[in-house]
Amino acid sequence: MRSALSALELSRPRRLDEALELMAMRDRPTPLAGGTDLYVYLNAGTLSATRFMDVTRVAELKRLRVAREAVTIGGGVTFRELREHAAIRRRFPSLAAAAAEVGAWQIQNRATLAGNVANASPAGDSLPVLLAHDAVVQVRSLRGGRDIPFAELYRGYRDLALEPDELITAITLPEPPRGARAFFRKVGTRRAQSISKVVFAGVIALERGRVTHARLAYGSMAPVPARARHAEAALLGRALTTAAAAEARESLARDLVPIDDIRSDREYRMNVAGNLLERFLHPLLKPA
Repeated sequence: MRSALSALELSRPRRLDEALELMAMRDRPTPLAGGTDLYVYLNAGTLSATRFMDVTRVAELKRLRVAREAVTIGGGVTFRELREHAAIRRRFPSLAAAAAEVGAWQIQNRATLAGNVANASPAGDSLPVLLAHDAVVQVRSLRGGRDIPFAELYRGYRDLALEPDELITAITLPEPPRGARAFFRKVGTRRAQSISKVVFAGVIALERGRVTHARLAYGSMAPVPARARHAEAALLGRALTTAAAAEARESLARDLVPIDDIRSDREYRMNVAGNLLERFLHPLLKPA
């Protein structure tokens, strides 16, 4: 049932400690960092919450810190800021590419990376990128802060390993291995403003022709973003040849059990997952 606007309560803290105090209350509000999905849920009547906390004015969450060893993206940084940031485009081009696929410009102006993570949709465009880059999610409460490896964040469908009073404050992406190549591709019903049927991100590094680092991550294939660990193992330590790429694609059957839903069926998703992996690997193959 849709809630009347007059029944909703909105807090707008300006400092992080104020936001954490609100999160510590028994009747804590639902955090809102852009709200592009929450507004849809409210309009559809699928969200029962009536108390919200808009964190977009919290200055500490708007910071994007660039260091040699990592980039840390505050919880209030928008996708437009990510797609246009020079360091993100140079060092994490797959994240900039994903940011450019999140809806229209109007959505990218409001939606945040932390909001995408907290919303926990299996189709979230940025989530496979964060998984492929071994991102770490920083959370805070009045009790203190802790870091959660992105690979351990989701316990199940829209189920995050967060305590009720914890707020996502930032997401850190460590510098990829030297010479690493990154890839991102989203497949949807149409090129613009569609929810993905399959979304894929990969990071691979080679040394003297052999694969020294491989991360292959998929979205819209399972209740949570998924690493293709058997496919990664098929590549690691080997020369990147046609045979190795074919073995990696074959291994996807051990990694992925695609879902059937209104956007696509299992067989299509599996074929597309393999095609995207080939598109990533083939330009890097060692000549026979």
